[in-house]
Amino acid sequence: MLTHAKPIAAVTGALALAATLTACGGSTSAADAKTVTVYSADGLKGEAGDGWYDKVFKDFEKQTGIKVEYVEGGSGEMVQRALREKSNTQADVIVTLPPFIQQADSKGLLQAYVPKGADQVGGGDKSGDGKWTSVVNNYFGFIHNKKELQAAPRSWEELLDAKYKDRLQYSTPGVAGDGTAVLIKAMHDFGGQEPAMEYLKKLQANNVGPSSSTSKLAPKVDKGELLVANGDVQMNFAQARSMPNLGIWFPAKGTGRPTTFALPYAAGLVDKAPHADNGRKLLDFMLSERAQREVSVIGGGFPARRDVKPTDANAIELAKLLEGVEIFEPDWSDIDKNLKTYVDAWKSATGS
Repeated sequence: MLTHAKPIAAVTGALALAATLTACGGSTSAADAKTVTVYSADGLKGEAGDGWYDKVFKDFEKQTGIKVEYVEGGSGEMVQRALREKSNTQADVIVTLPPFIQQADSKGLLQAYVPKGADQVGGGDKSGDGKWTSVVNNYFGFIHNKKELQAAPRSWEELLDAKYKDRLQYSTPGVAGDGTAVLIKAMHDFGGQEPAMEYLKKLQANNVGPSSSTSKLAPKVDKGELLVANGDVQMNFAQARSMPNLGIWFPAKGTGRPTTFALPYAAGLVDKAPHADNGRKLLDFMLSERAQREVSVIGGGFPARRDVKPTDANAIELAKLLEGVEIFEPDWSDIDKNLKTYVDAWKSATGS
């Protein structure tokens, strides 16, 4: 059983506005004061309204009377949007995958707030200065079409086979959190930047092309348009409820063990948030025992709190997915510092 799960987040390109944003950096109306605006990476809100966010936001509004205004996009995209709005802040809470939550912090977009229950979140899943805390744990992974590929590919090298030409795609590093995760895992598995880029240069012959949205790759895999794509365990596990041909797997280097790493959905209170008090209440609510117990049952993810140990069918199946998989911990400070260098190297290697 895993004891050090970290959240991963899936990342999407297209912005989805659940409601018209009325928040601004100045004064607010009485109605405005009963809202909280969330900028988030995709994966936790269900397309059919059946995701973890859907349940949590509904329960939060019922309990507090505060309505959640929701904006969804790629992890990098959400940080860039918040950065553009820094002089007229719109968001109260931002939820994104590493290394983009660290990027948001380094760009001065977050203010310190330690939510209730954060003492039960592992040290590696929250910042030491209280700027962000994981709310859902997750892991990076790949998906395959189980109908056409009954057995998942085993290795990175297998994906170079001609049968994957134009039937393989991964989301764009530097834009999508899961796309950035492709770089991180490749550099780990191949032993550094140079050999990883050499491999990704070869893989480009089979790659359909860039995609700012990771979540939009799953329907293509389910339909058989793609045989293989990247994703993350939580998002793809939740999508598999309505996409029966999705299978989750983890590439290995050669004959080695398959590997993955934690990609938590990490949340922080936005600096100069127009509804900061409401943002604090929402962060507390997301880390409450009640909401955390629903992470696996509803969201198909892993609780961020160590004292919440679900035993539902989803939790058991999720644990089995990771059996035999080596879990490594990236050097997030290095990735935050050198992300542009790594993304530029990827662009150069692949001609993207």
